[in-house]
Amino acid sequence: MGISLKTTTGKVLASLTLVGVAASVAGLGTYGAFTSSTAASAVVSAGTVGIALGATGTAANRLSIGAAGLVPGDSIQRVATLTNAASNQGLSAITLTAAAAPSSVLDSDPINGLQVTIDKCSVAWAETNVAAAGGAAAYNYTCPTTGTITQVLASRAVVGADVALINLTSLNSGSTDNLRVTMTLPTTAGNGFQGQTSTIGFSFTGTARVGANK
Repeated sequence: MGISLKTTTGKVLASLTLVGVAASVAGLGTYGAFTSSTAASAVVSAGTVGIALGATGTAANRLSIGAAGLVPGDSIQRVATLTNAASNQGLSAITLTAAAAPSSVLDSDPINGLQVTIDKCSVAWAETNVAAAGGAAAYNYTCPTTGTITQVLASRAVVGADVALINLTSLNSGSTDNLRVTMTLPTTAGNGFQGQTSTIGFSFTGTARVGANK
């Protein structure tokens, strides 16, 4: 009898414990809260940076046309249209790199060799062919009275890398600059320049504008 009583008490206590745990778990589900959510999406795309020269060999872009028979004191004038399309981003800077291949003393001598200056006209340059009768084409460019000349690059040795250009409106998208590139052989060029030949390549590089909040 005594053993049976103790056993029964143990079973009752165990049952009560199990019921208590069940009630506690069930109580967790009796509390609630109101919720609300919303969502949004944004399309992000990168802009395009680009500048371009006009069609090679046209009156608006003769930068690729060479010249021969230079003597000390001669100048070569060529024009180019530099454009930043409306679909492109604005630029923080435009630089010029001019390199020679093949090279000669015409470009390797920074003092007596070819010197370059660049100007722009607010309207298209007026072109005149000043070649002698029967001679190769030679061009002279003047800014019409309706336009204004602004310096883009002061006189310096023709060859150079990442040379800063100033006063360019083509930093802005949808804008164009009418450039006139003038190369001059100084009067100080001596006999060592006779018969020399250089091919000068011009490259304009635009750098993207500074980042901003969008």
